[in-house]
Amino acid sequence: MLPKIDFLYLSEPDMLKAGVGDVVKCTDCMEELLKTLDNGDYRMGGNNGNSHGCMITFPDVSPYPNMPVNGPDRRFMAMPAYLGGKFDLSGMKWYGSNVANRDKGLPRSILMVMLNDKETAAPLALMSANLLSAHRTSAIPGVGVKRLALKDSKVLGVVGPGVINAISAETFAALRPIETIKILGRGKASMDRFIGYLKEKCPNIKNYIIVDSLEAVVRDSDICTFAPSTPTGGSVNYPFVKTEWVKKGALLIGPGAVNLEDNFLANEAKCVVDNISLYEAWADEYPCPTFDKIPIIGAKFTDLAHDKKMDLSKIHDLGAILNGKLPGRESDEQVIVYSVGGMPVEDVAWGKEVYENAVAKGIGVKLNLWEKPSMY
Repeated sequence: MLPKIDFLYLSEPDMLKAGVGDVVKCTDCMEELLKTLDNGDYRMGGNNGNSHGCMITFPDVSPYPNMPVNGPDRRFMAMPAYLGGKFDLSGMKWYGSNVANRDKGLPRSILMVMLNDKETAAPLALMSANLLSAHRTSAIPGVGVKRLALKDSKVLGVVGPGVINAISAETFAALRPIETIKILGRGKASMDRFIGYLKEKCPNIKNYIIVDSLEAVVRDSDICTFAPSTPTGGSVNYPFVKTEWVKKGALLIGPGAVNLEDNFLANEAKCVVDNISLYEAWADEYPCPTFDKIPIIGAKFTDLAHDKKMDLSKIHDLGAILNGKLPGRESDEQVIVYSVGGMPVEDVAWGKEVYENAVAKGIGVKLNLWEKPSMY
């Protein structure tokens, strides 16, 4: 009872006990989230209410001896959100990222999520969020597979065998009869980890084929997912997929960098995004060519629309498809390109479900903020 405030702390082992790794439930949660976004019942950062978050980056050279300097994926970011619908609470993900962490035996990013009461802002939970973020990120592509991939999709192409694509592949295998995975990666260690994870999680997958070119991973794949290490230097350095490589009826998913031919996107493929308002916000914050600064294929969609090469109405929102406002897959021959941007509302949605599981099962450590505030 107020004014006393307690909140729940959930460590990474607590999150696992509370079901953070349930890929099917997480996909169902993200499906409901996308419908809620299409209904407009949410707010994120910025004046437009759709900002991905507020990011601190660092200079290439600093006159201050203790200030960090620029490096691959080096940043801090705060990602606040309110999410309505059945979720109806606020929260924020906070994280720092630095590729050099791996030399210290740490993940590239270390993440935490705070959930708050929407009225009082009182904290409800502080939770370890590396697994939370990875699973919600992979479940948004999962919704795309559930609703847009051909039912008999058996061959999955993977570019970038890291954590996100490992969990994505696990998710896809729960939704489609995946038998073969073709893998394009940079190092043996990451590919071995990827294959080892999936052999444990998905024993029905029969074949793992390591390929040495982008063409080899794309050709004959029913689904392709692209999550390579983030390239620097603009879109000319993103993995480039030629139209002739793409199988009829394929679903191409871009939670990471991938580039495709302008004419293919504008006139041949069906272009789908996870939330069109996010891409419009990026286009406002990072003016055209946005795709050079935001390595997500949906940013190229909006660039093409800006340059009058593609009508903005050709960019379909998955939430609108789920709500029956727009058509989904329209033929077995149609190629669909699905862009995944990532949003803090996803952390709030899956965070709430995991938090409620933890409360129901008595998982976690209750911490006291105060019995009574000293000042009010």
